[in-house]
Amino acid sequence: MLTGLLPLTQGEFEFISCDLAHGTASLRYQLRYLENNAPKRIDFLETVRFPGAPELSTLAPARARAAERALKLLHLMTGTSYFKALVPPNIITGTPLTAGMAALATAVYTEGLAEFAYQNKLKLQPEFNTGSAGAGTQAAPAPALGLQARALIALGGGKDSLVSVEVLKRAGTPACAVWIGRSELIAATAQASGLPTLNISREISAELFALNAQGALNGHVPVTAINSAILVLAAILYDYSQVIFSNERSASAATLIHEGVPVNHQWSKGQAFESALSEIVQTEIAADLHYFSLLRPYSELAVTKKFAATDRYDALFSSCNRNFRILADKPASRWCGQCPKCHFVFLALAPFVAKPRLLKIFGQNLLDDIDLALAFEALLEWNGAHKPFECVGEAEESRAAFFQLCERADWREDALVQHFAKTIAAKIEKPDLASLLSPDPIALARIPEAMRSALGDVSLEPNSKT
Repeated sequence: MLTGLLPLTQGEFEFISCDLAHGTASLRYQLRYLENNAPKRIDFLETVRFPGAPELSTLAPARARAAERALKLLHLMTGTSYFKALVPPNIITGTPLTAGMAALATAVYTEGLAEFAYQNKLKLQPEFNTGSAGAGTQAAPAPALGLQARALIALGGGKDSLVSVEVLKRAGTPACAVWIGRSELIAATAQASGLPTLNISREISAELFALNAQGALNGHVPVTAINSAILVLAAILYDYSQVIFSNERSASAATLIHEGVPVNHQWSKGQAFESALSEIVQTEIAADLHYFSLLRPYSELAVTKKFAATDRYDALFSSCNRNFRILADKPASRWCGQCPKCHFVFLALAPFVAKPRLLKIFGQNLLDDIDLALAFEALLEWNGAHKPFECVGEAEESRAAFFQLCERADWREDALVQHFAKTIAAKIEKPDLASLLSPDPIALARIPEAMRSALGDVSLEPNSKT
């Protein structure tokens, strides 16, 4: 067992190599350390498969070089999964990192792993050693590649990306629905979207799972950073000028503050990461490749209200993350009803969806189960609780939803709504729903004009007849 070694006070994590051939990206890493004064080495190979992708040798030289730079970005992002197993103090990239890429990597391996560090009681201060001269220099400006004016829209099976799908369709933006992994649930939503589809597969090294079984450190990694890098490379290979995610402004809010440092479960879904990656993509990979989140101007509540406008995905979508776990058992239905994501999505939809429709979606009434009181109080950050380490909205949004339900005859008699009304409502300030449903004008200005028009206004009154 490894538990006596962890975390490593000496040792190295090295990015060995990355290559792309026959549509498969091969990403190699190595952990080196001493055990009982004997050198130990663990090798990892992760593969990402891009079906039908062209060989680099067939691409124009500038596009092939951009694909190689995107591959190196992917190598860096995916390494978080393997670095975290033993967290050695030294990270060897082997090839120089530009100043921008070094700053992004440092942020991903510290802020992106902040929840992992908090849960494992670690202080992460990894040092990147490029092993050659030239590190920290400015990159040569990336050229425009003449990429086609069309979008890869990332699907996750939940409500947010489906809102983006409908916006792109209204905007008339040529788009392809893309997802990573073998989820049948996401495949079904992609098929229902009516868009062309692309499924990319990712195989995590079996050695990592074996290492975890021996007691290696484990925990949350910035998955959106990894998926974003995969889609940046995909955009170059398949000739798309936009990579679009569906992360809302609420994702930028910290889950908690620990010793003065923000710890955000959704860090790689937040604005800081989005801005940093977008700049790297346009300055170091392809000047005409745009990476952004279409729903960034909106709160979770506002996105949920938009989703409520159509019922075409009611029988297909799920935001319950237990459906997407790699090794653990999946829930028997699309909604487990026990996790924070189920709780938050049910609560956020309730003000905007007719009650019979919502109960049909979930198959149960989560707001009428008093045994879930503590779970919902965590969403409210009530009585000293912080919101869960999950992709949920801010406490202010949950509070606003409960206040709305207290005014609704069809919800106010349910156990948790009564609990909120009698125990909590008088002791907290009622949030301004209009403000929560209004888009952020600065973030809205970053959205391409056609898509901005298709997003439309978010009305300020909840619609009980949806």
